[in-house]
Amino acid sequence: GRTVIPYGLEVTFDKTTHLIFPAPIRYVDLGSANIVAAKAESAENVLRVKASVKDFETETNMSVICTDGSFYAFNVKYAKEPEKLSLEMVDFLHSGEGNLPSNKADIYFKELGNETPTLVRLLMSTIHKQDKRLVKHISAKQFGMQFGLKAIYAHNGLLYFHTSIRNTTNMRYQIDYVTFKVVDKAVTTQTAIQETILQPLRAYNDLAVVAPKSELRT
Repeated sequence: GRTVIPYGLEVTFDKTTHLIFPAPIRYVDLGSANIVAAKAESAENVLRVKASVKDFETETNMSVICTDGSFYAFNVKYAKEPEKLSLEMVDFLHSGEGNLPSNKADIYFKELGNETPTLVRLLMSTIHKQDKRLVKHISAKQFGMQFGLKAIYAHNGLLYFHTSIRNTTNMRYQIDYVTFKVVDKAVTTQTAIQETILQPLRAYNDLAVVAPKSELRT
């Protein structure tokens, strides 16, 4: 396997170091109790790190996994005055063999099967850019809002739904949530219909508001 080169990180007791990642943080592992870390409020891609013990001597480590499947490794040591208190991680990714950064690795998530999050995002981006309509006449319209299915794609056991929501009103439309249901087809009136709710694994261009007189595609 490929070795991920750890990035050197300095922390102190009286100040907080902020690490800014390219994607929301999913998992953090700390090598010892000498350091503490937590995601910043209202910022899923920002990690706050500081020393919990003054002047600790033994170097420790920290690992971070982001939702895009990226893995970052750090060697953490104490410094009275850290050289940097704010780090943009994109600036510290050094290219290795095959143009893959030597201090970053790709992680597979169980819910995505054999697909890496990077490839899933690339597929979603391509579908969004091509904007093809392969499915017709599957939509619902009510109160000036229209939601429609434009296309369905399948790749390595995952289904990709290209949808659109159009706001023809003069008011902003707040999207609460989107879910999928698998519903049994009733054979007779006595048959009990069962519903299975499925939550989307990933979303692309997943905005919470549709502006007046506009269309949002996801």
